[in-house]
Amino acid sequence: MVSVCFITDKGERVSASAQPGQRLLEVGQAAGMPLEGTCEGQMACSTCHVIVAAEWFARLAPASDDEEDMLDLAAGVTRTSRLSCQIVLSEALDGLEVRIPGEAHDMQRW
Repeated sequence: MVSVCFITDKGERVSASAQPGQRLLEVGQAAGMPLEGTCEGQMACSTCHVIVAAEWFARLAPASDDEEDMLDLAAGVTRTSRLSCQIVLSEALDGLEVRIPGEAHDMQRW
């Protein structure tokens, strides 16, 4: 199992467990995070934008040019922003911390 800590825009810490190979988007959605993922992981939107803790950012596979282009459209982007649909969890990411931007809203949950 891989543990992940989501930090909400209110500073609440929400822990979740995942199987290696799962995408962070699916784990976040299952944990109740407002990660819409409108395009279902096809990198055609930026509704699953997360901010990766600086100490974890370098451990991720580099973002593709397509992911970087989508991040240009996301609100509240930082140097360590990523699309959660593009983060595949592994044992090396056990303990990963990501922050949910304050601008994140899952329109499917309203």
